[in-house]
Amino acid sequence: MTWDDLDAHLDRVPGTVSAYVGRLDAPPTWTRHADAGHYAASTMKVAVLAALHRAAEAGTLDLDAPVPVVNDFDSARPGAPRFANAQPYDNDDAVWDRVGGTASLRWLADRMIVRSSNLATNLVLGHVGLPAVAEVWALAGARNSITGRGIEDFAAREAGITNTVTAADLAALLGALATGADNPGPLASPAACTTMLDVLLAQEHREDLAAGLPAGTRIAHKNGWVRGVRHGAGVVLPDDAPPYLVVVCTTTDLADSEDQVEDDACLLIAHISAQVWAARHQL
Repeated sequence: MTWDDLDAHLDRVPGTVSAYVGRLDAPPTWTRHADAGHYAASTMKVAVLAALHRAAEAGTLDLDAPVPVVNDFDSARPGAPRFANAQPYDNDDAVWDRVGGTASLRWLADRMIVRSSNLATNLVLGHVGLPAVAEVWALAGARNSITGRGIEDFAAREAGITNTVTAADLAALLGALATGADNPGPLASPAACTTMLDVLLAQEHREDLAAGLPAGTRIAHKNGWVRGVRHGAGVVLPDDAPPYLVVVCTTTDLADSEDQVEDDACLLIAHISAQVWAARHQL
C-alpha cells in the first residue's frame, strides 16, 4: 500500500473522510482533508478531560471531592431553558445509577472517556466551563475546533451553537498530551498528562481504530459517533516502533448506527488503522 493508494480508495467513499497520521512532534506523514470541519460527537470529551485536569492542577477543582450527580444543565444559548440528557442515548448506566447522589469528578471523567457517558460529560463540563475547554484547544495549537455547548443541548444546536473538530486539531490535542507525559508541555504537568493517557488507554469502545490493530496493541484513544458521523483519534504505542498519531474523521452515510455497534464507517476506520499499522516503521 502507498498513501496514494489509500487516498484513491477513500476517494470512492461517499461524504468526507479526513485523516492525520504521523509521529509525535514531527510533521505528518500523511494527511487527507485534515482541516475539514466535522461535527465533533464525543471526541470533544478529550478537551473536557484536559480542562478538568488543568483546573485540578491550578487548585480550582478537587478531582476527588464528591459533587452532586444531577441531570439538569444550563444551555449555552442565552435565555434558553435548562436541558437534560436522555438515558437511552447514553452509554453508561453506572452514572445514571448515581443520579440524586454524588460522585467524584475523577470518576465522572473516567466514565466520560472509557464509556463515553454523555451525562458524565455534561457534569464535568458544568464544573470546568466552556471557556476552559476553549483554552485547551488553543494551548494545544488547534486552529479550527470549537466546543460550544454540552451534549444534547438542543436549544443551543438550533441556534447554530455546535461542537466542531478537525483531524489536524485532534492530532494536535492528543499529541500535546502524549508528549506532555514525558516533558513539561502547554496543557498540564507530565504527571497529569500521564494520568489522562492512562484513562484514554482504558477506552472500552474499540470498534474502529483499535479494531484495525493486532490484539493487545496499546492505543490511547477516543472515538465519537452519531448517525452520519464516526471518528477515531488515538496515539498508538507499538512495542517495536515509536508512538504515532492516527486520526480519522468521517461524515458519511456509512455511519448508519447511533450506538457503538459496528457499521461500515467503523470498518473503514479499522481498515485505515490497519494500513497505518503496516507502515508504522516508515512513518
